[in-house]
Amino acid sequence: MKLKKLIAVSLAALTIFSLSACASSGEGGSESGSTGEAVRIGIPDDATNGGRAIKLLETAGLIEVDPAAGWVPELKDVTNYLYNIEIVPAQANTLPSTLEDYGGAIINGTYAIPVGLVPSKDGLQVENQDNATVEGDNPFVNIIVARTADKDNEVYKTIVEAFQTDLVGQYIVAKFQEAFIPAFDYKDTEYTNEELVELVDSYSSDSAGKTVVKVGVCGASNDHWKATQYVLDQENANIYIELVEFDAYNLPNEALNAGEIDLNSFQHKAYLASEVENQGYEIETIGDTLMAPLTLYSRSYDSVDALKEAAGKK
Repeated sequence: MKLKKLIAVSLAALTIFSLSACASSGEGGSESGSTGEAVRIGIPDDATNGGRAIKLLETAGLIEVDPAAGWVPELKDVTNYLYNIEIVPAQANTLPSTLEDYGGAIINGTYAIPVGLVPSKDGLQVENQDNATVEGDNPFVNIIVARTADKDNEVYKTIVEAFQTDLVGQYIVAKFQEAFIPAFDYKDTEYTNEELVELVDSYSSDSAGKTVVKVGVCGASNDHWKATQYVLDQENANIYIELVEFDAYNLPNEALNAGEIDLNSFQHKAYLASEVENQGYEIETIGDTLMAPLTLYSRSYDSVDALKEAAGKK
């Protein structure tokens, strides 16, 4: 299937490894090659992406983590700092613009794409989501979420079906390359990648005579929803998607639960589960969309080995 082929190619081409970042610093001196100061690594400050980041740093060989912690460890689960690094939690959307302030930073595709960061070209370590499974279900697949009371809404089901089409799948690959990967099987359409991107990017729709559905999103990389709108219009679904952009991850779920928007699409399953448990929201998944691997980027070092050399062993 197309998705499996894409993941296989991505693994071979990108030398993709394991998951993404959140932790804190160690103490003490370092070996020769280091300046003596800890190399600062910025990571997303939310709990689930922080856990992914810890795993990514473990895969990079910078830290050791208690294996009993599973896929989303906490800072307390870091058992050993192998190199002199300081892990600095920060708001995810600030990391691209402050990348130069760190020896490295772990950034997801939502925020990497707008600033031109490409995992295979610019990344030091890329998360391997193909292996990030819990009982066969990848907790880091991004999703469309609705209020529990509306989970069977026929309009919302139509939107999910439109998203999970061949056209949207091919567009995600063509438009976002390695930063986003479709979380559903698809086949290429009759369009070339270039033709499809031009078709969707130049497409415009309007709400006249249509049911308006407000979808909460984060970041600027949401053109896959324009592709979804194109599919809906081609099918004469009479549905208009109005994107409502939020500037922080904690806001779209609050807005959805409060009825201020109809759906949201910005998070993975693990983050939603955490929000529901901690906030008591009555919201749930109604469809899978894409995967957005976390990547360790740096303006100062061109490889993990160079970063390690600068940090020095503990």
